[in-house]
Amino acid sequence: MGVDALSKATPVDSHLTAQSWGYKIVDRGNGIAWYNDNIQGGEQVAVLIQYGHGTGTGGYVDGIDYINPAIRSVFYKILTDMKREVK
Repeated sequence: MGVDALSKATPVDSHLTAQSWGYKIVDRGNGIAWYNDNIQGGEQVAVLIQYGHGTGTGGYVDGIDYINPAIRSVFYKILTDMKREVK
């Protein structure tokens, strides 16, 4: 669900970053970490899109907050599903 939300929310240019999301179970199975494998010039492209970056010609590209809203929607769905299950 998280990978799908992040993929859909990622601004697309070459589609590579949107298609490069994955996840792994961490902390002895009690947690989850999402990651993006698109690395260009040693930099994580998803992070550059999120926070912005300088260009090779001295310019600057503003960041786009797309990760937080995507993950927020996943957490909200999990919370809603859990509340429904408890009732």
